[in-house]
Amino acid sequence: MSQEIPMDALQALQSEIHYEFKQVKLFIQAITHTSYANEQGGVHNERLEFLGDAVLELAVSHALFLHYPEAQEGHLTKMRSSLVSEAALAAAARRIGLGPILLLGRGEESQGGREKNSVLSDALEALLGAVYLDGGIKAVFTCVDTLFQGQWPTPPSTFRPRDFKSQLQELTQMIWKARPTYALRDSQGPEHAKQYTVALTLPDGTQVEWMESSMRKAEQGAAARALKDLKTRFPSLLPDAQEV
Repeated sequence: MSQEIPMDALQALQSEIHYEFKQVKLFIQAITHTSYANEQGGVHNERLEFLGDAVLELAVSHALFLHYPEAQEGHLTKMRSSLVSEAALAAAARRIGLGPILLLGRGEESQGGREKNSVLSDALEALLGAVYLDGGIKAVFTCVDTLFQGQWPTPPSTFRPRDFKSQLQELTQMIWKARPTYALRDSQGPEHAKQYTVALTLPDGTQVEWMESSMRKAEQGAAARALKDLKTRFPSLLPDAQEV
């Protein structure tokens, strides 16, 4: 290749992603745009981009799964889509200084290719494909954690699991068009350590009792137990119900 890349620039980018290539030729391929390969020869980065797209999705999915243990599939999918969008990947590429070291053809260079979101995002995917081939999936996981450090979404309130009483009421309205009822069955013990027993009655007459240190906790416990029972009776209606 006719264009020389300063070794300190290559080293700086590797430091940014916390990965050092054993096969530098993979690194060079990852930063080689098709326009450069067409003019100067060599192997461009499109195949690595194809591979990197897949490993990036896996790595981001893995990270989100660990970062947000209470998030349901729909939330995780939306977050992943926002993180692997062209704009988000281009922003990550800029943060690590990928643009200045890309190998571009004269035409692409003159058209501002180093700042194009499409060029930057593709190159970043290619870079991760190269990391995967050079160091395996764990190395990609580390790179992705580094790339998105400080960029992970803040969990919205909808990530917080609904309380058991709310879940139960939604379900009984769905099944019987009626709400469950709660009644204090008993309270015992000294004032500083009183225990309350609540009886929950479902619209079909089924009763559940639960004892706790407060009425609120007892009602929640009874609702959780009722949900567990209904999950057995109506599994298709409770795919994501929480366990007691």
